[in-house]
Amino acid sequence: MFIYLSKKIAIPNSIRLKCVSWNKDQGFIACGGEEGLLKVLKLETQTDDAKLKGLAAPSNLSMNQTLEGHSGAVQVVTWNEQYQKLTTSDQNGLIIVWMLYKGSWYEEMINNRNKSVVRSMSWNADGQKICIVYEDGAVIVGSVDGNRIWGKELKGIQLAHVAWSPDSKILLFGMANGEIHIFDNQGNFIVKMTISCLINVTGAISIAGIHWYPGTEGYIEPDCPCLAVIFDNGRGQIMRYENDENPVLLDTQMNVASIQWNHYGSVLAVAGCQKNISLDKEVNTVQFYTPFGEHLRTLKVPGKQMTAVSWEGGGLRIGLAVDSFIYFANIRPDYKWGYCSNTVVYAYTRPDRLEYSVVFWDTKNNEKFVKYVKSLMSITTCGDFCILATKADDNQPQEDAEPESGNATYVLVLCNSIGTPLDSKYIDIDPLFVTMTKTHVIAASKEAFYTWQYRVAKKLTALEINQVAKTRKEGRERVYHIDDAPTGITDGTFDFAKAFAATRDPICCITATDKTLIVGRESGLIQRYSLPNVGLLQKYTLNYRAYQLSLNCNSSRLAIIDIAGVLTFLDLESRSSSGDGLAGEQATAAAGDPSKFERKDVWDMKWANDNPDLFAMMEKTRMYVFRNLDPEEPIQTSGYICNFEDLEIKSVLLDEIMKDPERPNKDYLINFEIRSLRDSRALIEKVGIEDASQFIEDNPHPRLWRLLAEAALQKLDLKTAEQAFVRCKDYQGIEFVKRLGNLQSESMKQAEVVAYFGRFEEAERMYLDMDRRDLAISLRMKLGDWFRVLQLLKTGSGDADDALLEQAYNAIGDYFADRQKWVNAVQYYLQGRNQERLAECYYMLEDYDGLERLANSLPENHKLLPDIGQMFVTVGMCEQAVNAYLKCSQPKAAVEACVHLNQWNKAVELAKDHNMKEIGPLLAKYASHLLEKNKRLEAVELYRKAHHFLDAARLMFKIADEEAKKRTRPLRVKKLYVLAALLVENYHEQMKTSQQSKAKGKKSEATSALAGLLEEDASSTDNRIVDNAWRGAEAYHFFLLAQRQLYDGNVDSAMKTALHLRDYEDIIPAVEIYSLLAICSSANRAFGTCSRAFIKLESLESLSPEQRQSYEDLALEIFTKYPPKDNRKSELDSISEGVDGKLPTCIVTGRIISEYQFWMCSTCKHCAMEQDISRHNFCPLCHSTLT
Repeated sequence: MFIYLSKKIAIPNSIRLKCVSWNKDQGFIACGGEEGLLKVLKLETQTDDAKLKGLAAPSNLSMNQTLEGHSGAVQVVTWNEQYQKLTTSDQNGLIIVWMLYKGSWYEEMINNRNKSVVRSMSWNADGQKICIVYEDGAVIVGSVDGNRIWGKELKGIQLAHVAWSPDSKILLFGMANGEIHIFDNQGNFIVKMTISCLINVTGAISIAGIHWYPGTEGYIEPDCPCLAVIFDNGRGQIMRYENDENPVLLDTQMNVASIQWNHYGSVLAVAGCQKNISLDKEVNTVQFYTPFGEHLRTLKVPGKQMTAVSWEGGGLRIGLAVDSFIYFANIRPDYKWGYCSNTVVYAYTRPDRLEYSVVFWDTKNNEKFVKYVKSLMSITTCGDFCILATKADDNQPQEDAEPESGNATYVLVLCNSIGTPLDSKYIDIDPLFVTMTKTHVIAASKEAFYTWQYRVAKKLTALEINQVAKTRKEGRERVYHIDDAPTGITDGTFDFAKAFAATRDPICCITATDKTLIVGRESGLIQRYSLPNVGLLQKYTLNYRAYQLSLNCNSSRLAIIDIAGVLTFLDLESRSSSGDGLAGEQATAAAGDPSKFERKDVWDMKWANDNPDLFAMMEKTRMYVFRNLDPEEPIQTSGYICNFEDLEIKSVLLDEIMKDPERPNKDYLINFEIRSLRDSRALIEKVGIEDASQFIEDNPHPRLWRLLAEAALQKLDLKTAEQAFVRCKDYQGIEFVKRLGNLQSESMKQAEVVAYFGRFEEAERMYLDMDRRDLAISLRMKLGDWFRVLQLLKTGSGDADDALLEQAYNAIGDYFADRQKWVNAVQYYLQGRNQERLAECYYMLEDYDGLERLANSLPENHKLLPDIGQMFVTVGMCEQAVNAYLKCSQPKAAVEACVHLNQWNKAVELAKDHNMKEIGPLLAKYASHLLEKNKRLEAVELYRKAHHFLDAARLMFKIADEEAKKRTRPLRVKKLYVLAALLVENYHEQMKTSQQSKAKGKKSEATSALAGLLEEDASSTDNRIVDNAWRGAEAYHFFLLAQRQLYDGNVDSAMKTALHLRDYEDIIPAVEIYSLLAICSSANRAFGTCSRAFIKLESLESLSPEQRQSYEDLALEIFTKYPPKDNRKSELDSISEGVDGKLPTCIVTGRIISEYQFWMCSTCKHCAMEQDISRHNFCPLCHSTLT
């Protein structure tokens, strides 16, 4: 950072100031002094010039109000930024709270204890509470609206300071004797603070200041010290939290009056006075430190006694109370930033993130890319690349850290201009200073420097880049100690061990170009090395310590800015162009004598990339351009210089960007043209090309020649234009001029020139005026403006336009498709007949009808059909996918699609149609997979869909048999048997139709049916399943019917139905059948039948002796009461067998059908009486609909 005094405001009547406080949010400055003086000032920039922003703009007092109310010297002023209140107190103990009303400050509240004097007041971070401490030990905590929250008297203690913790949970009280006590926010004592910085200090001391940065803008590093305690003797400590065991210790070696953190918590200002031994007087001084205790800068301030210091909200200015003046100093912060290939890279912290946000802002397209980086140390840029130096993450071991690097603590990451990491290196030395050239990165600690020759693969994927990073190329990295003297002939070594040897004269800055590396040391020694083979060429001695070094483009001259901001030069190569001394002296005079040159208050400088004698520098708020060490007139700006080439300086207003870093604005990037460019332009415009070319001849520069070439082109002075293009080595320009020379028509030449300068609308209009629509169209096609091409094509009538029209439609379709506006794209692709992209659009739009129409419109075997088929498969549309695949003769793909979508029947059908063998095994494989997982019903469904009805039926019977064994839900078992039987019926049907299709029209239907049955017999091994498919269903049907009839009270019918069950002992256990029969017959008082049932039950072998005994007991009980005779002759026994064997049974009632007319089910071929079935809509056995 750099700091310089910029302004001084005198207080009237020379009243001495005691305190000053700058409001961070609104920019008000309150200063208090003797005789009750209290003023509120405000500095505001008033400028009409848009380019003048920030510190460069003139600032005037927009408010200067004296606040009346105090009689004694005002000793404490403090702002409450959140509620726009100012709290002040004087030597008499009077406290006044002021508020802003209609642009002026008025008293809001007054308080006076009349006992003691207020030593310190502090608002907490959110502005809700104020803590006031009095000299006599009294503490009051009040709220923002003036209510007292609590008060306390600390006995026998003199208080001097108070500070809140960022979370408002802790209060620090500083005592007059230098002790600091830690209290909670209710006023309960916790512990005394350990003061490590006062060890071995004798004599009376007092606290100069306690400031705890509240973290409102984030921290520059995780776990960053933020609590500063400084004593009047110059000793101090910066702590991470209130009881930090090892704080950062400071010894400022001055008498301290006041301290304050800036708004980011990144710089601590310590103000006071320092003894100057030689002059034997005290000098007012402000020292600036980082949170880690590193000294940044010293600012000397005139006057007798400095009493207070306060930062402006943005951290760019500081206010100092000295005697009866307020001095203002401007600060140029060391932002972490860089500039590579039109991209400004800058980093900032946010309160909600621990990492730095690194923004890559592409100023050309105004796009930005954000990358989050932990513990960022610096940003260095060169060419198209940038290096981010960071601390390695301790808790995550880097998997790609090379084993020999041991525990590398720092990382250098090479990124491109959008923040993509291209390569990284882990290093052990602290990269305090980093510079880079087109080929090398050089990082230096205080004792050693490390060089890495980076390679950037132009066309590598991220994966390959990682591989490149992992295989370390030997010889690309080197480490040198600053006290070594490498020759450059032998190769250096890559060994960090020697890098830690101490040195008496540490490194303080470095810079490099492609062939030279310069290292500055604290004693003023400058060491010059050659690159790429590092060899020590020369040492130079300066009598001051360099702070920033910079080499010009041919490495002949070194610019040095020292720690006090003085710019000087050092010639590395003597500039004599010829042997004799006189010519040498003239050459030196021409280039300016660097030994005589000196500029003060310089904080930035940049050499031109293309001229060794041109450079730009920033001095306070002015930019100077020097040619041969002669300055041009300065430009008011406070920007940081990005780039200087082609006689143009690019500068970026980082101060403005940092106010709102998430939204950088193009206005913050400023281009300045240097004088020779402005003069040449003026000459060309006012005087003419001849004189201008003479002037440029005297001050040659490629940019000026280009300017001349362009001016000559405008006037169609082709000879001058060609000469100028030759002078600036612009081959395309030369070719263009030649092409112009071959054109006959003058207007044609003008149109071409206009197009060359990018004024395309004008060029197109000129072409059209010449009736050359073809040229206008080709111009628009080159530009990719297809909408305009389409317009132009439609306005004319040409024969060769159809192909062009299609091309234009497709290009516009692509335009919309790239932006995912598929609906618009479809319209243009339809007109451009672009089927590939149409299919893609339909798919994206989920317009599957459109996709199907497209597939149907395509010719057979079109190369797009497989893709469309695949699209249909992904969304589960089987039929359309199959059609698409069959249309392009890919039956295998069609079958695979069916299988993928579980449409096995379709798959089997296709496989049969196309004689494909592999479907059977595939089906079996899938079925066995389902059975393994015990998904048997899914397997049945699979077989059914694939028309393997017999396999399905087998499985189904197996399931039904198992379910029947459980003896739990007879209705479910019946349903399973019915399903199995229906599958067998499907199998019969399949056999019949297959025979019919084979015998197409040759034989009668009966013959083909017979053939089907014969084939069945031959093929089926499992006759029980095929022949008696319905037995299981019948058994359970009658079993359920009998029970239903019994419960309904139809005991006779129930008994008759139960008698049928005797035929089904193989399906329903005999115990169940005869038990049911015994119950039904006893209820029907047919004790003969009942007796026979009991006899059967007692003779069953499956019963245990106990069960058999219980049956016998029951039989005894029944038949002692009733004789075992049937009242009526049993129907079943009386009916003789029918003529054709057994008579059918009615499935509705369970009775025997003896009539000739009866109803038969078309599905299961079972019978019922006409009058019984008429009450039903479905067959009682197979549940098929009645026809």
